[in-house]
Amino acid sequence: MSYENQNVAVLGAGLSGTAAALLLKEEGAHVTVLDDAEEKNLLKSSIENLRTQGIRVVCGAEATKLAPASYQFAVLSPGIDPTTQLASDFLSRKIDIIGELELGWRAIDVPVIAVTGTNGKTTTTELLAQMLNACGQRTIACGNIGKPLSEVAREREIYDVLTVEVSSFQLETIRTFHPSIAIWLNFAPDHLDRYRSVGEYRAAKLRAFENQTKDDVAIVNALDNFAAIRPRQITFSAYTHRADFRLSEGAIVYDGKTVLRPSETKLRGSHNVENLMATLAAGMVRRLSFEQMAPPLRAYEPRPHRCELVREIGGVDYINDSKATNLDAVEKALLAQTKPVVLIAGGKDKGFTFEPLRPLVQEKVRSTILIGEMAERIARDWSGAVEAEVARSLADAVERAHDRARPGDVVLFSPGTSSFDMFKSYADRGDQFRVLVQALPK
Repeated sequence: MSYENQNVAVLGAGLSGTAAALLLKEEGAHVTVLDDAEEKNLLKSSIENLRTQGIRVVCGAEATKLAPASYQFAVLSPGIDPTTQLASDFLSRKIDIIGELELGWRAIDVPVIAVTGTNGKTTTTELLAQMLNACGQRTIACGNIGKPLSEVAREREIYDVLTVEVSSFQLETIRTFHPSIAIWLNFAPDHLDRYRSVGEYRAAKLRAFENQTKDDVAIVNALDNFAAIRPRQITFSAYTHRADFRLSEGAIVYDGKTVLRPSETKLRGSHNVENLMATLAAGMVRRLSFEQMAPPLRAYEPRPHRCELVREIGGVDYINDSKATNLDAVEKALLAQTKPVVLIAGGKDKGFTFEPLRPLVQEKVRSTILIGEMAERIARDWSGAVEAEVARSLADAVERAHDRARPGDVVLFSPGTSSFDMFKSYADRGDQFRVLVQALPK
């Protein structure tokens, strides 16, 4: 698609915004990148690269003062909340706005596998990419991880299919985005600091199926209801036998036959069993045999910060689950533990209560240490269910956990919310936890 001589605003100067701006510039547009953050708080190399390419970049308060009417349309980065002044000024003047995912989609001519869900998106996207490539189908894991779709479009590499992680923030602004295979892993309340209700959050995610037809495929968790969607459905579940892919005697079964034993892989927990099921289903749709798919799935190494064993000290396992940014992820991490837990949790207030975890915490957790904005609130939610204390910092929390843990315990760092009150990202948070644990005395 050509954008020759069109004036286009890109809202957000992060990774996605930069990719969108560079793609638009290559397509002949006159591009201005607007970001209401101060320039000193943005990545210097990205800003310099944009300006070198002849792209105007305006940051801070000045970004909200430019007249939206001078632009023919705008591209919204997923990290920019549509309710901010920067975005709402365009919306109120009825300037057409699309998202970076939509922009990238319009510039490619390759089938897409879209992976969404509250948890497990990155693991499943990576599993799929590793498996497909190993089986001779050229792909790349991109979208909400790795390269934005607009950057993949710019590079014009030859792929058989694209494996795209898609978040609710990205799906909010699609128009024609049309995956041939859409995967829905699971759903749980999250991002209620951005959405007015759980229903609104779910509606954003459901847009993954919006443009699919009866000729497409939806691979969905059997515990969810998708009666209204058009594509053919393949179901999976580690918790019910009423699914196409199910768990039986420790094996993943399809059509009554064992296709993979999760114990032969490097992934643990029922949630990862479901990630493997979804991956196998997508490969089946891509006409791969289960015999082809099994070896690369067995070889897959999980990323850091996902129930990662950091160290064992004096009979105590220290586990880094910093990627747990919502209650569903904490629940799955706790369910995977077979030993008494000393839990470190807390972080940014995302607008939800930790009360739903109370029965499981009472069952699995011997002591909990709380950090961040939500510490006091979580302590109230779990009052009477578990011994709880508030730490001043992550370093303080690790020291307290070290003091409380007994041989045979697990110290589980599974925050249950995002990191931005104290850290740059969940990865930064997990890295700091790892360093602190490595520094503990034997």
